[in-house]
Amino acid sequence: MSGRDLFCPPRRVRRGAALTLVFASVLVAGAATGSLPGSDRERRPDAGRTAAAASSHPEEVARAAEEAMESGQSPVEAAQRAVSRSGDRWGAVYSKGEYEEFEDALDGEYTGVGLWARRERDGRIQVIKVHSGSPAAAAGIRVGDRLRSVDGKNVDGRPVSEVVALLRGDAEDTDAPDATAGSTVRLGVERGTRAWSLTLRRARVSTDSVTVRRLPDGATVIKVAAFTKGSGDAVREAVRRAPEGDGVVLDLRGNSGGLVSEAVTAASAFLDGGLVATYDVDGEQQALHAEPGGDTARPLVTLVDGGTMSAAELLTGALQDRGRAVVVGSRTFGKGSVQMPSELPDGSVAELTVGHYRTPGGRGVDGQGITPDLEAGQEALSRAETVLDGLGQ
Repeated sequence: MSGRDLFCPPRRVRRGAALTLVFASVLVAGAATGSLPGSDRERRPDAGRTAAAASSHPEEVARAAEEAMESGQSPVEAAQRAVSRSGDRWGAVYSKGEYEEFEDALDGEYTGVGLWARRERDGRIQVIKVHSGSPAAAAGIRVGDRLRSVDGKNVDGRPVSEVVALLRGDAEDTDAPDATAGSTVRLGVERGTRAWSLTLRRARVSTDSVTVRRLPDGATVIKVAAFTKGSGDAVREAVRRAPEGDGVVLDLRGNSGGLVSEAVTAASAFLDGGLVATYDVDGEQQALHAEPGGDTARPLVTLVDGGTMSAAELLTGALQDRGRAVVVGSRTFGKGSVQMPSELPDGSVAELTVGHYRTPGGRGVDGQGITPDLEAGQEALSRAETVLDGLGQ
């Protein structure tokens, strides 16, 4: 098994059989609907916690799930409690259906209604994005709407992962028969003082994780929303198609991560081989390298913000440390730990921390994030254009 393959989520998870880098559990918990759990985004990892301490509890988690099954209780809930007790702040447990949807989302599509949501501090669930052309968009759901119920179940105060399970129809406290495309789900929605209910049909929603556009001054903007399957090659193709000599803005703002192998492929678009990152798994050091032949001369600016996480931070750190890009924006999230998926007795999956990665310069990202070369907020793109002008755009 190669270093790159280590970070691809397995099609069939076997205990200890493969490794993934899990990115704040964002794609996992939100795959069914495109939901983005804001509460998870606020959980910054403890930079002082060691990988060894985090990796010492898989047997305890599995035992808790097995004991729960024997006593007729929820193995997922029991495993989640065991993970919480362990101190593994990035560890999580997902039902079999949630994990399958995670894999689908990393393949670039998922079954759902096409809304992204987060839990606010008051416990209410707010819609933060609606996928164009999705069932949610067709029904008129807007950003800022509140999701109050799913199939009659009040969702106030629930973790986003539970709301996702209800929306999918695979939650343990719902009688929904399935969550296939074409099945229905009834939502209670609130907008200001107005509250109403509507029934949506789930559909297969494709995610366009890489979009390309040209700026008036000729620069090419490559926006990567997440590192799903094929996104790395899409970045390389966009760079090849950009007019010779024109600068590139690699926009990683709001990118919550994805497949590390795809981030390494994206790095290969701008590097002529060499180190992208190192990582440790239970103390054993490994390395990730770019493929040779990338465009090393084209002016490059990378845009980041507090929503830039994990695999996106790995890519940013590589381009910054190797002097390949000027990083513009605000400090990134700080998620740089490696999780191993383990199948539990009931078919659910536990993701447990086993190590951390570092940039080519040896910087740890976990709990620290990446500090940009040039701080910028809303004006980040215009600042990027200015930087490109200075780089010879």
